Amino acid sequence: MASLPLVGGCMCGALRYEVSAAPVMIYNCHCTNCQKISGSAFNVSVIVAEAAFRFTAGSPARVEWVSDKGSTRCGLFCGACGTRIVNGGVPSTGVYSLRGGTLDDTTWVQPVGDTYTRSAQP
Repeated sequence: MASLPLVGGCMCGALRYEVSAAPVMIYNCHCTNCQKISGSAFNVSVIVAEAAFRFTAGSPARVEWVSDKGSTRCGLFCGACGTRIVNGGVPSTGVYSLRGGTLDDTTWVQPVGDTYTRSAQP
């Protein structure tokens, strides 16, 4: 793993963040929500404690939706360029699903497995 804090941000640079504790888990999520949000076949989810995550520049925009499982979820993203940074539960579950591609250094990111494979693209 890279040294802490982990840092990253959106594509345009207006929204920056840091994570002060090691991720809990990293996996590829193939749910239809991740497919729609990313426009890709899956998303690399880096699970981090909400308490260890903070924005260091900019203020995120927020959206809520109902997940495939029927729970309410929220997403924090850059209002300027649209880059999704994290997803979380409503109410809070204490963890965020950080979009792995938003990290400045992704060389250490190694997913341990795949979730929601029933909705995976062929």
